[in-house]
Amino acid sequence: MDKSVAPSGKHILQGTAGILLAEGLMLPTGLLTSAFLTRQLEPSGYGLFTLSAAIVAWIEWSIASMFARTGVKFVGQAEDWRPIGATLIRLYLGTSVVAAGLLWALAPMVARVLNEPILSSYLRLFALDIPLFCLGQAHQNVLMGLGLFRQRALASAGRWIARLLFIVVLVGAGLSVTGAIVATIGASVVDVTIGRLCVRPSIYKHEPMPMRQLWGYAIPLFLSALSLRTFDKLDLLSLKALGGTAEQAGFYGAAQNLAIIPGLMALSFSPTLLSNLSQFQRLGELDRAKHVARQALRLTLMLLPLAGLTAGAAPDIVQVIFGDRFLSTAPILAILFFGAITMVSNSAATVILVAAGKPTWTLLVTVPLPILALVGNLWAIPHLGALGAASVTASLGVVVSIVSITLVYHLWQVLPPIATLVRSLLVSILIYSVAVAWSVSGLLILVKLTIASLLIPAMFLALGEFKAKEIHLFLSVIPRVGKRGRQ
Repeated sequence: MDKSVAPSGKHILQGTAGILLAEGLMLPTGLLTSAFLTRQLEPSGYGLFTLSAAIVAWIEWSIASMFARTGVKFVGQAEDWRPIGATLIRLYLGTSVVAAGLLWALAPMVARVLNEPILSSYLRLFALDIPLFCLGQAHQNVLMGLGLFRQRALASAGRWIARLLFIVVLVGAGLSVTGAIVATIGASVVDVTIGRLCVRPSIYKHEPMPMRQLWGYAIPLFLSALSLRTFDKLDLLSLKALGGTAEQAGFYGAAQNLAIIPGLMALSFSPTLLSNLSQFQRLGELDRAKHVARQALRLTLMLLPLAGLTAGAAPDIVQVIFGDRFLSTAPILAILFFGAITMVSNSAATVILVAAGKPTWTLLVTVPLPILALVGNLWAIPHLGALGAASVTASLGVVVSIVSITLVYHLWQVLPPIATLVRSLLVSILIYSVAVAWSVSGLLILVKLTIASLLIPAMFLALGEFKAKEIHLFLSVIPRVGKRGRQ
């Protein structure tokens, strides 16, 4: 990518679309994996796998988030990316190996706290995934900073496909929870392999790097990411620690797994946004950066109808994927999905703060979250059970998004359009009504979700949300994405 030229809106949209398509494989492969595991492992076994996976994911994404935005920003602004790439590899490896060792040592204690002795062996096996996962993330961050969105998408696609195939083979062979964990580790190996084939930052060679400047970003972003990761999983862990059974954890974990779609969108959109905002900053094009930031916040508001659709169709979705035994998951899913949608706005807003050179401001938003969530869960779970935990998570998601957008306005005087918010709320109500009124069973849920999802942009179009220029830009990207996928 020629760094002398600022990225265009089309380039941003193409990059986001390509990565979204790749990360989108998380949805079908994740649903198939969840449907397979819930039937093979039963609620208790699935709950144990979900608990161990949640703990390891918390560690992995905390480490990944520590350097992810820092890496993308520094690579995107650098004339020579190699010193930064080599430094990122060493930082990821060193931190992840230490974390894996600590998890291995503390696994028995964690198992005792959660009242599941067998969890200790699962966590020790799962610890092997931490360095591999983080090494894969390091390569993906370099690819994002360089604007190599297609290669970044390829690594993600390989991971999700491999995970599904390995789980079906190993768990189907009778290896139960252990097989699912080994399959996850195998998927990380595939991710690393693809990353090394696309870009090869040095693993051993020391390169000069302004470490003080890097740590000035990495430390506050790590603390922010740690707070977010703790917040993400605190509801499930609190539910179990406060007397919930493995079966209840399985129900809640199933809802969490279905509520990953908004996070998937943020995962696809945020790195692309940061990469391009960083290049605008380097080129001194602040007005273009502000325009892109406003459009990004606008886009997050337009995701609200997906929460309405999910809430209305939740019973049908849960029944066809998990079966009748998991129907109590439906109301939990509706609440968690709404909370996840609001956190996409927070993700976009904090990316803008980082790109603008204010990484410490993200701490103001995220550090209080785990404390507030813990206090809320201690009250809500004994009174309302799983629904209380989900409500606390969703409510705090709304609050933190408002705060982060307020900080963006204070910095750049950028706000998402109020008209878009009004239209999004109206479309959400309409699509919720359609989803509730249209009851289906079996695989017809796919038809229902497809048609309802297509109705959402149609409603926005009818309400005048899209301009002619935006429609033309979107249509121009569709064939290009398809053409790239065939190369």
